[in-house]
Amino acid sequence: MDLLLVNLIDGLVTGLLLFMLSAGLTLIFSMMGVLNFAHASFYMLGAYFGYQISLYMGFWMALVCAPVIVGFLGAVVERYGLRRVHQHGHVAELIFTFGLALLIEEAVQFFWGKSQVPFMPPQALDFALFSIAGNAVPAYKVFMIFVAIAIFAGLLFVLTKTRIGMIIQAALSFPRTVEALGHNVPLIFMCVFGVGTALAAVAGVIAGPVLGTFPGMAFALGSIVFVTIVVGGLGSLSGALYASLLIGWITTFAASYDVGLADILNAIGVDQPLDMRNSPWRDFWSITLSQVGPILPYLLMVLTLIFRPHGLFRKGGL
Repeated sequence: MDLLLVNLIDGLVTGLLLFMLSAGLTLIFSMMGVLNFAHASFYMLGAYFGYQISLYMGFWMALVCAPVIVGFLGAVVERYGLRRVHQHGHVAELIFTFGLALLIEEAVQFFWGKSQVPFMPPQALDFALFSIAGNAVPAYKVFMIFVAIAIFAGLLFVLTKTRIGMIIQAALSFPRTVEALGHNVPLIFMCVFGVGTALAAVAGVIAGPVLGTFPGMAFALGSIVFVTIVVGGLGSLSGALYASLLIGWITTFAASYDVGLADILNAIGVDQPLDMRNSPWRDFWSITLSQVGPILPYLLMVLTLIFRPHGLFRKGGL
């Protein structure tokens, strides 16, 4: 039971971290129809800007300033780059954002080097809040949980309960009508892209001290973010939350329980071959759950695309 609780907490932290990163990408896709390959790179920029600012102004100012800087850069990218590419279709958008991701990675290595930088959590949260069976749960992890919940609640409130959110959603479906009513649709899209990249930067500042701040951090989480939004349903904010939690718990439990595939197959009535040494399936029977854990989210994505292409949790809307 104690191990179960520890895994539930660790999986919750992992899942909510994925949600913080995927929320901005979901917002951009749902409002603009742009699948931004450079989204994880803005997450990396947030971590590095947060590290640099924390050296002079502390972690808390970094948490405020870094997303603002990255959000401004994202708005500039949309205004002077993506907006010009948008008229040429989705393929041009994908190529543009892929090239932008490579450019950001090279820029990070140029200014900060190829080694990991010592981005540390704030001293105010550098203690164990409580422990379960001797496993300490840091206060910083609990802080991450509350930040992710606040982001979800804030986005859901703005998009569904405020005039700004209604204008944003209307601009997606009926841009000419919204423009005829006096609203600046290109400005709305620029702000949405800026807010989406700022949310990625928040995730970077939060995750940098825990997962490490290094040039490969965008690549490490970039693919799993796309898996999350596909499983949850492209453009669905609540789907992104549910899929993030599901993937977080799947990977955490798979890494914690060293159960062999042979044990699982034997439990469902599949007998192990008698002559394992000469059997072509000997490597297959020796596989453990912890070994296949990293590929389980991708297997889930493939199955989702086959049996439910719109996502597991999408029902239309947020």
